[in-house]
This record gives sequence, C-alpha cells and structure tokens, in this order.
Amino acid sequence: MTSPDTHIAVIGAGPAGLMAAEVLAQGGARVTVYDAMPSAGRKFLMAGRGGLNLTHSEPLTDFLPRYREAMPHLRAAVEAFPPDALRDWSAALGQLTFVGSSGRVFPKTFKASPLLRAWLRRLDAAGVQFAFRHRWTGWDEQGRVQFHALNGPLAIAPSATVLALGGASWPRLGSDGAWAGYLAAKGVAISRLRPANSGFTVAWSDVFRDRFEGQPLKGVALTVGAHTVRGEAMITRSGIEGGAIYALSAELREAVLGIGQATLTIALRPDLDKAALTTRLSGTRGKQSLANFLRKAAQVSPVGIGLMQEAAIAAGRPLAALSPAELAHLVNAIPVQLTGVAPIERAISTAGGIAFDELDGHFMLRKLPGVFAAGEMLDWEAPTGGYLLQASFATGAAAGSGVLRWLASS
Repeated sequence: MTSPDTHIAVIGAGPAGLMAAEVLAQGGARVTVYDAMPSAGRKFLMAGRGGLNLTHSEPLTDFLPRYREAMPHLRAAVEAFPPDALRDWSAALGQLTFVGSSGRVFPKTFKASPLLRAWLRRLDAAGVQFAFRHRWTGWDEQGRVQFHALNGPLAIAPSATVLALGGASWPRLGSDGAWAGYLAAKGVAISRLRPANSGFTVAWSDVFRDRFEGQPLKGVALTVGAHTVRGEAMITRSGIEGGAIYALSAELREAVLGIGQATLTIALRPDLDKAALTTRLSGTRGKQSLANFLRKAAQVSPVGIGLMQEAAIAAGRPLAALSPAELAHLVNAIPVQLTGVAPIERAISTAGGIAFDELDGHFMLRKLPGVFAAGEMLDWEAPTGGYLLQASFATGAAAGSGVLRWLASS
C-alpha cells in the first residue's frame, strides 16, 4: 500500500484512465482524475449507443492476434486483465454480461450509462476525486503538470501521472490528439495519428448514390490483397463503411495513403462458386429485366445489382452485354475503387500514438520517469468487436499497477 499522502494525477476520464484510477485507489493512493470535458466517459457513452460491446469471448490464442504488430506489447496487460476478468468486473458493478451470436460480449442492459454510473459511484466511495473542465497543457519549466481550468492556469506536482487521453477520433467528445505535441516536445516518439475502423470514400455515380445511400450489404465477403473478411457493410453517400470494412481498414488505409487508392473486391454470394452461379445464370431470362433475373436466379440484392452496374459502367461494357459466365464472375468479384479515407474526426478509433519503445514493461515513459500512459494514445489498433475497449481497460489497469510498483521501488 502507498502512503495516503501520495497523490496521483490521472489525466483522461475514459475507460483507461478510470481503470487506472481504480487500481491506484485500491492500492491506497490519493487519486484525482482530470478531464477537459464536463463529465466522465463521453466517448465510452457514445460507444454504447448501439449496444456496448465490452469485449469478445474467443480464446486468447485467437483474441491477442487481433492487435497485429502491437500484440507482443499488449499481451502481458491483456493476459493480466483478460476478457473473463472484465466480465467479472462488470458483474461486480451489477452489470451482468452475455455472449452474442457473434461471440461479442455485451452488458444485459446493452447500455453504457448504467455501467458508468455504477463505476463512478465505486470510485467515489474509494475516495477518487474528479476535476472536470481541466485541459492538460503539458509541463511547466519546473516540471509541474499544467492545466487550463475554468479559473485560469493550474500547475500541480503529483507523485506520478497517468496519461490516458485517447486518440484523435471524435474530438468533440474530448480526445483531440493535442497531447502528441506536448510529448513530442519532451522527445517522446509519436507514430502519426491516423483513422482506424473508418469508412472510405468512393466516387459513386449520382444514380447509385441517390438510390442506395444507407443500404446495407449483408453476408458479403470483402477482399483487399491477401486479406478477406466476411460480414456486412453499408453504402454511404460518400463511400462505404461498416464492420467488415473496419476489419480491413488497416490494409485499406495504408494502400490509400500510400498510392492514393485501393481496390476492394466484393463477393455478393461468397457461398456459391463461379460454376454454380454460371449454371443459375444460364437459364432463360424471358421477359424479365436483367435486374429481376439476377435477383431471382442468383438472389442478388438490389444494392448488389447496383454495384454490378457501377463496375460494368466503369469497365465500359453494359451489364446486359455480359455472358452468364462473366456475370457469375462479377457477382463475386466486384471491384470498387476507394479514393480516400474518411476523416479521423469520424473514425471509430485511432491508429498511431506513443511508440512502445518509449515505454518500459510497466507502461512508464522512459524519458519521463513517473509518467505512465495507457489506452488509445498508445501505438496500437484493433478491429471492432470488443478488442478496443478490452485493451483500453487492460492497459489502464497495467499502468495503475505500474505506478504502484514504481512508487514502492522508489
């Protein structure tokens, strides 16, 4: 246990910061959570609007590789606070969870607000203080932590600091990425912040855009390079987004940012091979329109037929001029040219951040002893499905434990 006079500043009242505060309070530290917003967990509440996906039920052998290149750096934190521990933690707050058909884990209420309220009550009972409308502005010349508060500038000298300021997506909810400049000024290497789990822009024709904006693509397979994902996507006025797109967003983003475009291949009927589709499409069409024929013979949705029309127009051949074999090939190999990445302000999460080489094994910044970092401001990304929140909770817990360990050894 630390001395009750030990004061820890946690900057950021999202899942990572609140979890660090909980671990620290349990360790006997006096904790104040600072946040620029008027209340805690703004982005957490936004994430729960469609049903709070806390984590995923798959085995850790499948779970951990979702973090891609960052897996070696996140492994210890996630193993120390794995999905089952997160579910137990939620249950202890009165929010039981269940596993959905996709393996994703949700609170039975499907909402973030009851969980957040119960969590804040627990933190209050543990003595955690909150200072809202305090925007962190780095350090002053004496090394004190600086804030811009309602009453003007404030400087404090905590025993240790946990930074949990999020990425740069949804800045109106508090995570604007401004912290990157303050850390870079201290010599901390920051990987450029980029949109993750984002949509992409496509130059749809006016006819397609006006007719199919907001229409879902269900049960499709999306491919870029050697990567294929099954799932759903959504046509937007400016492009395409959705769960299957987010799962490929890293590969698509790097291609678009690298060469200015990426080719996404869409399979509308991935469970049918070309031979089976050719047989179905070789029947007599009669007086049916081609669209009705495709819909009935191959069960292609109207939005799928629209995508086929877009591809045919781009290739300079009318869809009606294609042979059954060519139509069958196109059904499961529609090329869609992505021309840009949706703005980071609208992305679900952020790639890039503090390089892991800048951290020790307990999430302390090597160049800034006593300063720890957690959550989305670290250089990792993951698809939607519970992996984002799981790593935020786990790294917050690890940073809190790291502070206690550092104080004990100091």
